[in-house]
Amino acid sequence: MSVSIAGKVAAITGAASGIGLECARQLLAAGASVVLIDRDADRLASLCAELGPGARPLVLDLLQPAEVSALLPRILALAGGLDIFHANAGAYIGGPVAEGDPDVWDRVLQLNVAAAFRSVHAVLPHLIAQKSGDIVFTSSIAGLVPVVWEPVYTASKFAVQAFVHTTRRQLAPHGIRVGAVAPGPVVTALLDDWPRAKMDEALANGSLMQPQEVAEALLFMLTRPRGVTVRDLVILPNSVEL
Repeated sequence: MSVSIAGKVAAITGAASGIGLECARQLLAAGASVVLIDRDADRLASLCAELGPGARPLVLDLLQPAEVSALLPRILALAGGLDIFHANAGAYIGGPVAEGDPDVWDRVLQLNVAAAFRSVHAVLPHLIAQKSGDIVFTSSIAGLVPVVWEPVYTASKFAVQAFVHTTRRQLAPHGIRVGAVAPGPVVTALLDDWPRAKMDEALANGSLMQPQEVAEALLFMLTRPRGVTVRDLVILPNSVEL
């Protein structure tokens, strides 16, 4: 049995493209209002004009800690409430550790881990006070099964999984559900640094998914009865053997 999210207010980080944008589309179609959070002001304005009055743009740089900590009042000013927070924004890095750039690793870890955790911390007072809400992370299969060619990215998603599992137990008494959708490879800008040959091979053999499939999984999680938490929802292309 599914539960309607019509009338709920959601906020999604990294919402100007890829998984975040498709999740916004799905939630809007289900009757929710959505605050789209991203640093690309022009892109957000264009998208929200296209998506309609239920979509509201919030320009924010997740790499600026002070901006992230001040997130909640800006969401409330735009949408008048908050029921669903989707910590979706992230960055990807792969390749051999010996050939990596630690400065790039720092950015990936700040966005995937520190900013994600800080954004959740920022919205918690509101969710705790109303004694209800959903927090969902976009994680990855790399947070459950170590992927040898992406050690830094894998480490960041293992951190996300640990945070999900522990905060879920802390927040359950407050009526707040915490979960993660953990997809395999998805066609998004995060894969822009994949070698062209690897991308072509993956598309040809069906080992990549589309963002819409992740968004449908998110909607499934959010529409379960309140007494049910989908803690981890793993979705993979059939051709991926993990």
